[in-house]
Amino acid sequence: MNKIAALANRIPVAAILLALTLTTTACSRFNGNGNLSLWGIIILVLDVLALIDVFRQPWSLGKKILWVAIIWFLPVLGLILYYLLAGRGKSNIA
Repeated sequence: MNKIAALANRIPVAAILLALTLTTTACSRFNGNGNLSLWGIIILVLDVLALIDVFRQPWSLGKKILWVAIIWFLPVLGLILYYLLAGRGKSNIA
């Protein structure tokens, strides 16, 4: 039951990431030059924040390397998977 409650707490973050994913793929012939680069920068910032969060977790080195690889090679999907499935705890670093 605790896993279901933990998943329910992460659903709003996943919804925001899904909306960002859909926005980055929405191309328009009227606004095609700068729109995708702006969303690319936003995804990059979110990836960096997720990577920082991975290194703050009290996990084993193998689990950290696995999550870094997932976030690095699958930027948008990796973010969604990380916030839904990582089982993150509160870090001790303030």
